[in-house]
Amino acid sequence: MGTLEGKVAFITGAARGQGRSHALRLAKEGADIIAVDLCDGVDSVADFYAPATPEDLAETVKQVEELDRRIFAVEADVRDIDGLTKAVNDGVAQLGRLDIVVANAGIFTFGSDTHKVDEQSWQDLMDINLTGVWHTYKAAAEHLIASGAGGSVIIISSLAGFKGLANVAAYTTTKHGLGGLMKVLANELGPLGIRVNTIHPNAIDTMMVKNEHTYKLFRPDLEHPEAEDAEAAFAGLNPMGKAWIEPIHVSNAVAWLASDQSYYVSGAQIPVDGGAAIK
Repeated sequence: MGTLEGKVAFITGAARGQGRSHALRLAKEGADIIAVDLCDGVDSVADFYAPATPEDLAETVKQVEELDRRIFAVEADVRDIDGLTKAVNDGVAQLGRLDIVVANAGIFTFGSDTHKVDEQSWQDLMDINLTGVWHTYKAAAEHLIASGAGGSVIIISSLAGFKGLANVAAYTTTKHGLGGLMKVLANELGPLGIRVNTIHPNAIDTMMVKNEHTYKLFRPDLEHPEAEDAEAAFAGLNPMGKAWIEPIHVSNAVAWLASDQSYYVSGAQIPVDGGAAIK
């Protein structure tokens, strides 16, 4: 028996990267999955990294089903509260309940002095990374509360939720905002026995981080830097000297927070960053 037998988890941004990793990790513990992803591009991010695709989401479905768990997957945009609510309602109708919410969907742009940040880029980050997490909770709340004590809301934040990272103003602002939202929800839901926490990864080994634009942030002297060119700089961000953290280590924290093993952990901001937050 896994630690999440009989439970259902709702995960945003589940088509690939951290989202898929979280879905598989929770499925291995026995959870069934409601998985959503935009599976389309956002114009302000287009020059940074490629978006997830419907094929990516289908691969998540395949891998969860190979673990002998049920999964309801649909393309949905966290900016669209009506579409997101329908996705959750349809998932609960098929899977029966909702116990865990993993607000994982987000985008990442950077590289401008704060007064030079593009207006649309700023707004997209606010709409997806911050309002999108509120929408994720809003769409799921009634089902989560109906399932009773033992529920868990897990918000994927960032090292940028702790630090004021230069030239990353919009993203950093959204991740600090998530800390405030988490604390409010922990107070609201605590009397119901539902826990709310944030996880703060450093540089994770996904396309969002491992791309030429991010490498160039650390190696502006190179026209087309590659991973090996930036590896030492990334490794220097944390005391453990790890350039890119594998998604499974974040997913392990997600699984713990989703389970009764962390029953009295609420209102916490948990780093999974090799010590970067204290450096």
